[in-house]
Amino acid sequence: MRKGPSWFNVVSITLGFVFLYLPILLLVVYSFNESRLVTVWAGFSTKWYGEMLRNQALMDAAWVTVRVALLSASVATVLGTLGAVTLTRFGRFPGRTMFSGMIYAPLVMPDVILGLSLLLMFVAVGLDRGFWTVVLAHTTFTMCYVAVVVQSRLVAFDRDLEEAAMDLGCPPMKTFFLITLPIILPAVVAGWMLAFTLSLDDLVIASFATGPGATTLPMKIYSQVRLGVTPEINAVSTVLIVIVTIGVIIASVTTKRQEVARQKAERMAAAAP
Repeated sequence: MRKGPSWFNVVSITLGFVFLYLPILLLVVYSFNESRLVTVWAGFSTKWYGEMLRNQALMDAAWVTVRVALLSASVATVLGTLGAVTLTRFGRFPGRTMFSGMIYAPLVMPDVILGLSLLLMFVAVGLDRGFWTVVLAHTTFTMCYVAVVVQSRLVAFDRDLEEAAMDLGCPPMKTFFLITLPIILPAVVAGWMLAFTLSLDDLVIASFATGPGATTLPMKIYSQVRLGVTPEINAVSTVLIVIVTIGVIIASVTTKRQEVARQKAERMAAAAP
């Protein structure tokens, strides 16, 4: 008979969740505070969300952040998926060690070093810093996370499915898009969501790569926090939390439905004569 979780495990997990999520809960609660003082509760109000929408500088920074995150996450997903396929399907080709090292280096490299390196590269090639340099910088450091997620799925992938398709005359490229990609799609979506979230959250690398007219929301929030936390910052942070939460829920539901559909197709194929 299996025993239930011990009191020590329950207390440890509870304290861990409280430590992680209580600050976020307090931030959300105080975004509805009537008072301008973020530590003094003066009643429920949504006026700071209106002030947030009327703050043009804050809205411009939010729009820049969303555009950068969408573009960099999409490009990083394509490049990271191709890198994962290369590492798992092409064996020990010449330069594999250097290639894998270049992909995984941003995982262990400090953000300051990565941001400074990108800044020096942009200056050396004479590229004006702005929106597109931030996109390039975010693509560089988020691509490795996508590669890790997709590679973990490809390692457990049953290659007999691809071989069966190619034996029936399906070209390799068509096999990838019709057989391989639909099966690894949950990992690709998870990689995109991770890259999108990391891009939304980044402050250090964007500070090195940005230029005039390309201030991201984390940079804007940081510059305002240095002068004091305002309820507007709590409001915009709450909106970001809601957006990320909705995205994670949608990705989870989509992944679960795809998994159910895949298992159903496998059962139907196994039952077919």
